[in-house]
Amino acid sequence: MVAPEHAADAGRGADLARADLASADLARADLARAIDHTFLKPEGRRADVERAVAEAEELGVYSVCVSPSELPLELPAGSALQVTAVCGFPSGKHRSAVKAAEAAFAVAQGADEIDMVIDVGAALDGRIEAVEADIRAVRAAVPAPTVLKVIIESAALDDYTIVAVCGAAEAAGADFVKTSTGFHPAGGATVHAVEVMRRAVGDRLAIKASGGIRSREDAEAMLRAGASRLGLSSSRAVLSGGTGSSGY
Repeated sequence: MVAPEHAADAGRGADLARADLASADLARADLARAIDHTFLKPEGRRADVERAVAEAEELGVYSVCVSPSELPLELPAGSALQVTAVCGFPSGKHRSAVKAAEAAFAVAQGADEIDMVIDVGAALDGRIEAVEADIRAVRAAVPAPTVLKVIIESAALDDYTIVAVCGAAEAAGADFVKTSTGFHPAGGATVHAVEVMRRAVGDRLAIKASGGIRSREDAEAMLRAGASRLGLSSSRAVLSGGTGSSGY
């Protein structure tokens, strides 16, 4: 496992991807390096997680994303695969101290990156200062070089609130803003949401699109819109040009 050189390195692949996509289809290997291969099924068993790790290694993706309870992961010696763990997932309805403790535990168990969920209700209430404080608590628990991604559940928010929450994430020291958990009934990532997020954060933060990305066409559209990482459970299908199934 090789630690990332903080957010600039973590988001670098997608910046290259966007440049390449302007003129030609993205090479398979470059697309793979923009992927967090995700396994978050509540009914997942240890053997399922081990298969997800093996598949991530085989496909050459950037990271494998799992629940904190699955850590530590056994990676091959010399593996470049990064480990991502979720935090406050999927509801975000955890006290900040609980999220901070969960994130710190995950990093102690080998996570390189943390994908935390905001309190969407607080955002909908307009309590953006509470959202920022929540993110700050997790950031304090897992300082750099750990990469912190903030899941905003964009499908549940209007554009104004998306921009406000992105501002809170930036102010709190996050490295990425991320569209979705993939579990919310409102839906997952959309090109429009990614575009709004990119305008909000400029080049100062990276963007991860996740939830409902099941084809190469979907993946490339998200990268064109400004995503810096893709959360996929159907990585093999997407990389091969097929269509994956729903669910993490």
